Amino acid sequence: MASFQSFQTFVFLDIETTGLPHDQPRMAELCLFAVNRHSLQRSQMDILMTPQERLPRIIDKLTLCIDPQKPFTFEAQRITALSKQDLEENHKPPMNKAVVEALKGFLDRQAGPVCLVAHNGNGFDFPILRTELRQVGADLPGNTGCLDTLPAFRDLVKGPRMSYRLGDLYRHFYSQDPTRAHSAEGDVITLLLVFLAKAPELLLWATIHASSWGQISTLYLPRLNSSRN
Repeated sequence: MASFQSFQTFVFLDIETTGLPHDQPRMAELCLFAVNRHSLQRSQMDILMTPQERLPRIIDKLTLCIDPQKPFTFEAQRITALSKQDLEENHKPPMNKAVVEALKGFLDRQAGPVCLVAHNGNGFDFPILRTELRQVGADLPGNTGCLDTLPAFRDLVKGPRMSYRLGDLYRHFYSQDPTRAHSAEGDVITLLLVFLAKAPELLLWATIHASSWGQISTLYLPRLNSSRN
């Protein structure tokens, strides 16, 4: 960002989609956990606490399932346990104005400045979210912070055989497998717990290195949806 930012709320997010970037995927599930800086600064890494016990008590949560209006690739369906048919049969509407209003309402009620947090966010989650918003003629404020924890952990956690995949970082810090991998909410919980393991350093890293939403490009050129309701 243009200047140092002391973010007050960090919004951890994960998106499940119909495929990989080259597939021009659509969003099928979105999850956000909003945590105030106060709770992140007070996080404890007591070895007697289970990972779940380390989660902050005060968290705002938003999880939405969305009809992607596009079939899943075989691999995406296998990994996410989602399908276009299941979303249709559960009467989940596509990306529309209601999703935008829910997202903006969720972010507006958080203390600012707000920083979105995602693992490989710059490479996938932030661009796909911006693509989906543009599909319905919407966007987020350009000064919203964006923290990609992938380069942050590469900078902060060194090791000759270190893997920076989210699940491997979780195993590194907690010596166990994450739960509910490849569900949006499960991956957000994993991301938040991994963040808590290095919270002081990551809070400082974000102050210096976070980008802004205005710097995020769409994943691909969106086609405006004529039905935005």
